[in-house]
Amino acid sequence: MAAAQGHLSDGPDDADGEDSPSVFRQAVAGLQGVRLRPEIELDATPPPQRLAPYSYALEAAVVVDDQELADGRLILLHDPAGHEAWGGTFRLVTLVHADLEPEMAADPLLPEVCWSWLTGALEARRVPYEAPSGTVTRAGSHYFGGLRDREPSTRIEIRASWSPVPPAGKPVRAVHGGKAEGDAPEGAAGVPDTAAHLAAWCDLLCQIAGLPPGGGADAGVVTLPQRRDPQSR
Repeated sequence: MAAAQGHLSDGPDDADGEDSPSVFRQAVAGLQGVRLRPEIELDATPPPQRLAPYSYALEAAVVVDDQELADGRLILLHDPAGHEAWGGTFRLVTLVHADLEPEMAADPLLPEVCWSWLTGALEARRVPYEAPSGTVTRAGSHYFGGLRDREPSTRIEIRASWSPVPPAGKPVRAVHGGKAEGDAPEGAAGVPDTAAHLAAWCDLLCQIAGLPPGGGADAGVVTLPQRRDPQSR
């Protein structure tokens, strides 16, 4: 991704509170202060309350020339007791959507391609993950009556989740005041590289928005054409 810093707001006041586990506070800290492409606007948002004992959420939009090309939400879940379906104590959940050109949406391979963008983004960032699952949905709209002058539109939506795997041998550090200090108790669960997972997720957002890779044009990467009438900010 480009070195320019995107917009990132401060998280909820209790996201790194003393009552939350050290590993969760470290994982949240990894989501804060990540350097992003300038087209990405990223903000903390209230997380869902019943998916896990601890959660943190971000919402993002890809904005070019004051036009929103894609948007999404990324939620970090943590259950210190572990979760059988997750295969660990952390889970990332996302919802991403963007509007498409009708001819692109007609491609029968579009769902498979969009799903491969998610897994490909994670693999390109070399972040280990397990148990991916999700859906890719496309929905078309045709307008009638007073809206008949609008062109047909098609929307793509990716709902997905995966389990971030802590890097092998990564030490667990106790967090105090937003900084890591001292070793955590022996045997504590490791902390996944949430910063790298966030960067991969932002790569997906930019790809579905139709932007070229941050490092420059790459003929080997297929991106969606930008929609005719992107949403104004």
